[in-house]
Amino acid sequence: MKPSLLQLIALATFSFCLFPAAVAGFGSGDEAERPTNGSDVVVTVDDLRRLGLPKLNKTCRDYYQSGADQEQTLHENTAAFKRWRLLYRVLVDVLSRSTRTTMLGQEVSMPLGIAPSAMQKMAHRDGEKGTAVASQDAGTVMILSTLSSTSIEDLRAAAPNATLWLQLYVFKNRTVTEELLHRAYCANFSAVVLTVDAPTWGQRIVDVRNAFTIPEGITLGNFDRSVYSNFDMTNATSGSGLTRYTNDFFDQSLTWKDVLWLKNVTSLPVVLKGIMSPEDAQLAVHYGVQAIIVSNHGGRQLDGVPSTRRFNEYRPAFQGTDGVRKMLDIFLTEINRTLALMGHSSVHTFKPQDLIRQERYGLL
Repeated sequence: MKPSLLQLIALATFSFCLFPAAVAGFGSGDEAERPTNGSDVVVTVDDLRRLGLPKLNKTCRDYYQSGADQEQTLHENTAAFKRWRLLYRVLVDVLSRSTRTTMLGQEVSMPLGIAPSAMQKMAHRDGEKGTAVASQDAGTVMILSTLSSTSIEDLRAAAPNATLWLQLYVFKNRTVTEELLHRAYCANFSAVVLTVDAPTWGQRIVDVRNAFTIPEGITLGNFDRSVYSNFDMTNATSGSGLTRYTNDFFDQSLTWKDVLWLKNVTSLPVVLKGIMSPEDAQLAVHYGVQAIIVSNHGGRQLDGVPSTRRFNEYRPAFQGTDGVRKMLDIFLTEINRTLALMGHSSVHTFKPQDLIRQERYGLL
């Protein structure tokens, strides 16, 4: 089945990486305990980021918010988004509005999903479970990272009704990959998202300087030690331990033929994450994938590539599950309000020409 235009557009919104961060004493819902200066009042996603990041240790904080090399693409992602302008219409009945749409045939509450992010327990003990519960409550999709700190089975148990997709890195040992796919199928995951822009790991300079490792007490939830016994990610002495791990175990020889292999070994819909060129998008259609995610990996792989012209900041959440829930509520409220102010009653009436570049605005 060829991916529809709606799928290609909707799935491009998976640009929000949610990192739960413990912010003790906030987000409890007790309004009476808030300081009068309002500094802890969460109104925007930037508030969550401002309150969450200081609670992380330096290594984790740097890992979450850094990009590759000189971070040109990382910063351009945000700058490019800020150059978009909205063209609104007036005198339109917007009394009743809907943000609902579908992704891969499944109804979701908004055209926004939670992108895969690794090892979320580094930031909060809830980890991926908190993110899954919040996405379940919000009625949208969560993509679980291959390198999650919570297993596929434990995530499903925590959020039995959540719409879950599995992000996939292909291991050199294909048996490991096939087992992951089988477990995802048995846990009622709805799709597999193959990351295609990471044949090797990008150089994240701060991770190298910090000799990044997984903190003590946190493990890769989907694997036991036998899978990576010849390399201990917790004891790097120089450079990034994660880089060495991925280069040791991930298959760097993937081609389009491996997309056919993947479609043959799983009955789940296949999505490709990391498409940036029209030619690759056309090849994705040719090889029969269900959808693509337009992404430059948040500027964390190859520096100097064009921005995806979308918002791509990192979003530390606010007190675990409650924080992710609060964040999704902020996004849903913002989308709903923007629809009204732009003269739309549904996300389906929003057209590409309603979004224009800043440099063209004066020509209208």
